[in-house]
Order: sequence, then structure tokens, then C-alpha cells
Amino acid sequence: MAQEDIRHPFLEGLSRHRGAPSTIIIIFGASGDLTRRKLIPSLYNLGTDNLLPADFLLIGCGRKNLGDDNFRQFAREAISEHARRTFDEDSWRPLAEKIFYLAGGYDDPQTYKDLAEKIEGLERSTSRQHHLLFYISTPPAVFKPILQNLGASGLSRAIGPDGHAATVIIEKPFGRDLSTARELNQIITNEFDEKQVYRIDHYLGKETVQDLLVQRFANSIFEPIWNRRFVDCVQITVAEDLGVGTRAGYYDQSGALRDMIQNHTMQLLALTAMEPPVSLDAEAIRDEKVKVLKAIQPLTLSAENADAVRGQFTEGIVGGRKVSGYMQADGVPPTSHTETYTALRLFINNWRWQGVPFYLRSGKRMARKVSEISVHFKRPPGVLFTESDKFDVAANTMVIRIQPDEGVMLLFNSKIPGLETRTQPVKMHFRYATTYGSNTPEAYERLLLDAMTGDATLFIRGDETEASWKIVTPVLDFWNDCGKRGLETYVSGSWGPLAAERLLWDYGHQWRRAGP
Repeated sequence: MAQEDIRHPFLEGLSRHRGAPSTIIIIFGASGDLTRRKLIPSLYNLGTDNLLPADFLLIGCGRKNLGDDNFRQFAREAISEHARRTFDEDSWRPLAEKIFYLAGGYDDPQTYKDLAEKIEGLERSTSRQHHLLFYISTPPAVFKPILQNLGASGLSRAIGPDGHAATVIIEKPFGRDLSTARELNQIITNEFDEKQVYRIDHYLGKETVQDLLVQRFANSIFEPIWNRRFVDCVQITVAEDLGVGTRAGYYDQSGALRDMIQNHTMQLLALTAMEPPVSLDAEAIRDEKVKVLKAIQPLTLSAENADAVRGQFTEGIVGGRKVSGYMQADGVPPTSHTETYTALRLFINNWRWQGVPFYLRSGKRMARKVSEISVHFKRPPGVLFTESDKFDVAANTMVIRIQPDEGVMLLFNSKIPGLETRTQPVKMHFRYATTYGSNTPEAYERLLLDAMTGDATLFIRGDETEASWKIVTPVLDFWNDCGKRGLETYVSGSWGPLAAERLLWDYGHQWRRAGP
């Protein structure tokens, strides 16, 4: 089948003339895992689909002394192993000619002088001015020197052919708590204007996350009942079946609350609960997300009836294979009280959601890998269909599947065929793969393309990060003071500790068994 015949509908109407100016992307941390698995394969896919600017260039910057040829070989291997499209020599060759490398220390001002000279040389060779896009894909410890050196060197103020200043993309984690997030924001605003800054959360680039606003605001059957009058509760699950692998040393300094709840899961909540924006403009959407986060009431953290639960996985069976517990992983200290599972019960103090509990959970070594949002509607009045032996009537539920098997499921009640009136719940499924095909662009493709075209809709604003950290920082502080006290355990391959079930029982709810 020809390449153009399998293009995803996402690509319809898009071309190299989509609005992206001539661009040089400079990746700090160019030899790292994210660059290898996501960034370079995504750029290759965009190039294959003719979505890169015509005058696109890539400079990898890192501590390793690779040189242009070795970095190109690194990129070729990354594409062959991780790109969603099959490696094609004809697609690779023109991209390879645009890939370069610069070795240097991130805290060494000379590195940035060399970088400026390399950029000037490339612009002279192409006889064209370029917009500069800096991608900071490094450990958080070197965010500060990179940002400060970009400012001191003048690179942060470089003006592109579109008249706009350079752009910087910053990977998570964006701080470790509220104070460090504020500190990082201050460092950024010393060197860049907020409109130049793109804080990335790859979950926002997933098709189903983007589709959430369409489901809500482009369908009149949903929005009128998307409120406290009709919704009983909302559950958001981001579950992983994997453990910590070789990242135990890093993960033990992070934990589930920092690693998944504060960013990915809180973003899903904001998009689910936000008010309709006045337009699809980036700032209009981000304004509404911030309002929702600021409306979340502080969590109760007392010993009884707390709104937060944490746990660590023990040995168990996952995917038919016996796995060890978290405390047995290499690099985990024997005194660790880091949570591998977190569940929160949140309430939003505004007109739309007053009194409706939002339940968030995320964990490792759970029963299956799945991310979903399930909106549970209130049961119909118990006037008809009340004979329990004849009528199985469930509360209507809408489930937005983020991954895997992306799509939307609606649970409703139906009559069972036959002479006697009997009912049972049934499911109606919409699957992206069935309707649109399975060759879906990855999140980083969309986010890189948006950054090049100057669309910040799917990126996080500074006040948004601080609003999210303001919610979870008291929980982190409380758990740190408690140490191991109150830390639950759960068997690998389960859905988490029993205490997480009690979060819902208090309000007459139970966790949906996430998945198909």
C-alpha cells in the first residue's frame, strides 16, 4: 500500500505550509532515552508525512563527544527501533542531512557560545534565518544552568523569521513541590517571557485526551448533563502493570503522587471538569483549567477518613508471571516509604461540581495497563424496574479510554429480547482503531508540531503547574512526616490496597474495574 494511502485523519489538511517557520530544534540531552525513544522517531514520522518545515534543522547537544556522524547513526538506530513508521532510506536520507551534534557541558558558558556559532554557520549555509526551539530533555538538576546560560548568551532572545522570539520546551518533572515549582518558574521568567515557554506533558498530546473537549462541547447530548445534577462521581485511573525496572533509584525520590498524579492525572481532571472556554484559543482553554484546579478544596489528611491513600506493591502475579515486591528492587533503601500507588478523593467547590467526588488513582504493578476517565451518572428514580429478580438496572457510565485500545464506551440499560420484560446493562463502544485505523500519530508528534507552529494549547502554563502543586504538596509533606505509618501494601497484579476502596465506600461508590 502506498505511503499516502495509510495517512491518519489527523494529517488531513496539514502540510509543510501549516504555519511552521524555518526552525532549528536544539535538543539538550540529545543522547538520552527520551530523545532515542520519542523525539527523534517523532521528527522522522513528521518528516515522512511532510509536516516538518521545509528548512528544518536539528542540533543535538549533550555531554557525550559523539560528533555529527555518530549522532546520525544514533538517530538512525532510534528510528529503526522506535518509529511507528517502517524505516525507509528515502525518507531518512533528507532528514539525516539536517542533523548535527554539539558536545559540551550544560553549565559551561562556552557551550552556548559554540552553539550560537553553529547556529550562525547553519543559517549562513542555508541563506535563511530560523526560529530557534530549545528542547530541555535532561535531568531536572540541570534545568537551571541551561535556562540561565540560554539567557546569558542571548539565545533566549533570538528573533526568528516570523518575528517571534525563541521557544523553549521543558520536560517534567516541573519541580518537586510548590516551592521548587515557584523557584523554577522564577528562573524561567528571568530569561524568557511566558509566551516563549512550553511545559510539556505528553498525555495532553494523546488523541483521546484532545478528543475529550470535542466529546463534551461538540455533542449536545453530553454537556447538559455534565454537572452535579446528573453526575454521581468521576473516576480517573492511570494504571501500569510494570514495576520500576532499573529506575528504582530515581523512582524512590519521586513516587506515584509526583510521578503521575500531580501532572498527567491532574490534567485529565482539569479537562474533564473545566467550564466551556470562550474559544479554542490556547489561553482561553488554559484559563479554564487553572480555574478548576484553584477550585479544588484542600484534602483532609487526618488519620481517619483521609482523602488520600498510598501503598507499596508486594510480590504477586502479573501477566501470568511471578514478580517481586518494590522493597526487593535494586536501589530501594530498606527504610523507603515511597508510594507506588496513590488514590485521592477530591471535591471541586464551584457551581457545576459542588458535592461530586472526583476519585483519582495511579499505581505500578496493577492488574493491567490502562488509563481512562469514567463519568458515573446518577441512577434513575426507583419508580419503574425495581424488581431485582427481573430487572438489572445499572447507573449509566461514560468511559473515555486514553490507552490502550483508545475510544469511548457508553454503558446503558436495555431490554433482553423475549416475551418477558427483563433488563440488563449493555455497552456501546467507539474505538479509534476501528474507525480511523491503527496508525495513530504519537503524542510527541503532535506536541512537537504545535511547538513549531506556536500553538500552546496542549502545553502547561506556569500558574497551572503551581495550582496543581498547591493541591498535592500538603499530601507529600504529611506523608513525609508520617514515614511508614499509614503506608498500605497491595499485591502485585491487584487494583491497589483495600484502603483505596474505603475512599469510595464512604460515599456509596466503588471503583470501576478499569479496562474493556
